[in-house]
This record gives sequence, structure tokens and C-alpha cells, in this order.
Amino acid sequence: MAELPPFRMEPRYDPRVWGFDDLRPWYNKVAEGDPIGEVWLTGDDSLVATGPFAGKRLDSMFRDEHKSLLGPTPPSTASPLLVKVLFAKEKLSVQVHPDDKMAQKYGDPRGKTECWYALAAEPHAKLALGLKPGVTLALVEDEIHAGTLEQSLNEVPVEAGDLIFVDAGTVHAIWPGAILLETQQNCDLTYRMFDYGRPRELHIDKSLEATRLTTRAGKIAPNRLADRTVLIDVEYFRLERIPVAGSRTSESLRGAGPRGLAWLFATEGTGRITGPGFEPVDLPARAIVGVPATSPEFVLEDLGGLDLIRITPNWPERSQ
Repeated sequence: MAELPPFRMEPRYDPRVWGFDDLRPWYNKVAEGDPIGEVWLTGDDSLVATGPFAGKRLDSMFRDEHKSLLGPTPPSTASPLLVKVLFAKEKLSVQVHPDDKMAQKYGDPRGKTECWYALAAEPHAKLALGLKPGVTLALVEDEIHAGTLEQSLNEVPVEAGDLIFVDAGTVHAIWPGAILLETQQNCDLTYRMFDYGRPRELHIDKSLEATRLTTRAGKIAPNRLADRTVLIDVEYFRLERIPVAGSRTSESLRGAGPRGLAWLFATEGTGRITGPGFEPVDLPARAIVGVPATSPEFVLEDLGGLDLIRITPNWPERSQ
């Protein structure tokens, strides 16, 4: 396996009808046409910004270098996680995502389990997450057609620093008031149940098929360890908030976990990665850096106010 140094990704700005025209101060980006709702950080067609693969699409890099990125026995050659930042100025559709089994039934490689980390939240911000007790699929279908589905949804308040788990099959909706870091299986399958009258396609039959009346979705309590806080550790992904406090070595960032792909996301502040054999890699606020399984050892330096989230894939059979 070839040794690969850490690399930063270029953000890709994705237009959405419910997004913002101006992402400042989060990103120095003003929409030139449709509003921007999502900033894709690790999408298949996102571009590598630094290092020997600068300018290459991420899916191509995984196809060609999957063992160096993921380790010697990766269960797949595909990028396992899609990381985004979501900016909702209006309500998103009420929607549900399929699990792996249902996605594969219709010819897709994987389903979509995800989580949200609240980077910021306005007072009284909330989300819709799951169905209220006693709600049936028949009632959901009736309320879709009547335009009253919201009354059967659980409302969950959200504050900055909350981690919210959304397993496949959970009916949900993101509402305005929070900026969310979304980590999910590398899949963009969304079945819209209800879209507030917007002229977009609905997927009522598939959304009902995908829906689970009871799921594990909800806020996850942080697990505070000596050198980090584990925000979530489930099948598909693990998120940790790691204090840098001046600097940390790659070994200390990795901790007791095995060598494998890691993504380093700066919620605030800036950092710099330095090590032998590669040019320094800057980590600005709201940027993400990939650390391959075969990365040389390095030091991450806090250049001011760095708040670091480390994201790693969890293969289902290896989850805790």
C-alpha cells in the first residue's frame, strides 16, 4: 500500500430551494443563482484540494487508492461517508431514508443512516424526528394527502452542541434555526413524503415502505473520556470532539482505535498539519481534511480557537 499524506477537500456548494443566498460568515460564498442549502465536504464528485491528488474527484481517488485510504481489508472500494453542512432558511420536506436492504432491493448499493451535530442554533430551534406514539402508516398516508402530516411528528428542541441520531426508516424534517454538520452513509437517497406545496416530486409509496413506526432516533448523550468526547459511536460512523490544546500528534488523535480513514473537521478556528515528506496542510474553519490509513505520522497545531471533530467510518460488524 502506498503511503498517502493528509489532504484537504474543496467544499462544493449545492443549491436547494430551502437554502440561503449568502453563507457568510460560515463560508465566504454568495449564491449566483439558486440559494445554497448544503455544503458537501466529502461527496463522490467533491475535489481534493491539496497533495498529490489535488484536483481529483474523491470517488476516483477511492477507486484507485482504497487500500491506502481505508486499510488493507476494506469491505468496499467506495467512500464510506458523506459529510455536509446544512443551511436551512425554510423547512425541508418531511422525508425518510431507506435502510441497506430496501436500497439494494431497488438497485442502490446502500441506504442512509445519518446524524446531525448542531454547530449553532437559534433560541427555540427545533427539528421533527420520528412519529408520535400510536401513529399508524394508514394515518401517515391520510395526513400526507390532507397536508396535516406535521401534527403526527415528534418535535425535538435543538441547541448548539447537540448530537442527533437519525437511523434509516425515521420520518424526519429539518426546520430553520440550526446549522448542522451532517454525517451519513455515502448515499443521497431521500424519499419525500410531504413538501409544503413545492413543485418537487414526492415518493409516497416508497416513503411508506421505508418508514419504521419506532426507531432509535434521538439525541445522543456525549461520552466524556480523558482525552476526548465521543459524540456518537454506532454502525457506520463515530464522531469525537477532541481538544487540541496547542498541538496533538496523529497517534494521540487516533487514540486506541485502529489505523483507518479519518476526517478532521474544524467547527471553529484554524489548524495546520505538518509532517515528514509532505507540504503543510491548513485546516481553516468549516473545512475538512482526510487522514488516510497509510498517512505518515504528523502533528496538528492549533493556530487559534481550533474546535476539532474527528469522524471515522464504522463498518457494521465492527461497531460497538
